Amino acid sequence: MQSNDNPANEFTPQDVEIISKKTLFRGFFKMVKYTFKHRLFEGGWSQPIEREMFERGHAAALVPYDPIRDEVVIIEQIRVGALEHENPWQLEIVAGIIDTDETAENVARREALEEAGLEVKKVLPITSYYPSSGGCSEKLDVFVGQVDSSLAKGVHGLDYEGEDIRVQVMKREQAYQYVKDGKFENGATIIAMQWLQLNYLDLQSQWKE
Repeated sequence: MQSNDNPANEFTPQDVEIISKKTLFRGFFKMVKYTFKHRLFEGGWSQPIEREMFERGHAAALVPYDPIRDEVVIIEQIRVGALEHENPWQLEIVAGIIDTDETAENVARREALEEAGLEVKKVLPITSYYPSSGGCSEKLDVFVGQVDSSLAKGVHGLDYEGEDIRVQVMKREQAYQYVKDGKFENGATIIAMQWLQLNYLDLQSQWKE
């Protein structure tokens, strides 16, 4: 049996062999079928494995935070993934797909303007993660951005994308209570609100002006 003293760094991309890659469907998103094999923890190689993967590219998300009023800006919109669940209208932070050569931060800033009508001042990265790497290639960069929450109001979104997005402003403590009560069902939103609850005092100190 191989030593497992450093499991996090044991394997690299060179320990995977992609045998074939086939596009099964191409629409708004894409579905790809991989056949591959990989090295095993106890030595040797796996048998060929077939997996379908949902290819939707990478994305950026941002929680708009007003450090003066200690408020966050949340958006509400219908989501196809929740159409047949309890509530298709989801409460989320702003987010968008990175489908140009823009940086993740620039996409987050643009989405804040498109989805909430807000100009973002300072920005800090929170984390970067795979929401569902078992079957989806998406990687999400999450940020917190300084905004004036008094300017957040109304309904926003791009007509040609069929967006109908309502803005809500709430106190940070209320937003964190929503996490505890299970009212947020979006992973990036939950992560961002938990991070904000741990770091809001530092942000208030940094973003006094």
